Amino acid sequence: MLRITDARTGDLVNAAPARRGLTRVEAHTQGFDPTNLRVLLVADLLVRALELGGTPVWALLTGERQQAELRAAGAALGVRPFEDAGDVGAGLGEAQVLHVVSEGGATPGGVRVAVAPVHGEPDDADPAVLRLALLARPRGEPVTADAAALGDAAATLAGWRRAVAGWARRPSRPVPDPVRADLRTAWEGDLDTAGVLDVLRAVAADPDLADGARFETYAYADRLLGLDLTRDLGAPA
Repeated sequence: MLRITDARTGDLVNAAPARRGLTRVEAHTQGFDPTNLRVLLVADLLVRALELGGTPVWALLTGERQQAELRAAGAALGVRPFEDAGDVGAGLGEAQVLHVVSEGGATPGGVRVAVAPVHGEPDDADPAVLRLALLARPRGEPVTADAAALGDAAATLAGWRRAVAGWARRPSRPVPDPVRADLRTAWEGDLDTAGVLDVLRAVAADPDLADGARFETYAYADRLLGLDLTRDLGAPA
């Protein structure tokens, strides 16, 4: 079960209700800039992780300024659509509410998931590269989206996409149970995307794993990461 740190108390709490029920994930933004885009990305990751665990989710976006620009940038970043919180009226009987906020930003009641700022103006970055650069750091740590960080992310993403396309040419093998457990432990333990990326690096380097198992592992993890790691399937070798 996904557990997440409540910024109000510092305690880990269950992100999903004890009994199966609807969880509302609400992203609180204050305009359009890299930090608010990171808030939206973390909310998207929460939605993905909860859905992978079988929890129904209602995703909302709250903000008074530049929502159209933020939504467009989020879509380019691979963030799935969020409903406008101002248009939905009363709740749907949700059993849990998670508020994703920037540090020092909104202070709603309920479980609060804080997101540290992004420094730099990565306006020209490939959205998938920027997404990986943001995933590579814990959400509570600031990110500097400079040329070095984006260059490292671009090289990693290109290498992984090439590798996945190559592994796909080999016979398929299931995700090994220990690897699946390591992935779930990482993302269900406070949404540790950096830990998920570490598992993928270990999988790529493990000489005992079949290429088909590597492919299935990366495709499975990408259901959370949203990096389009299978994009180059079928491309010339």
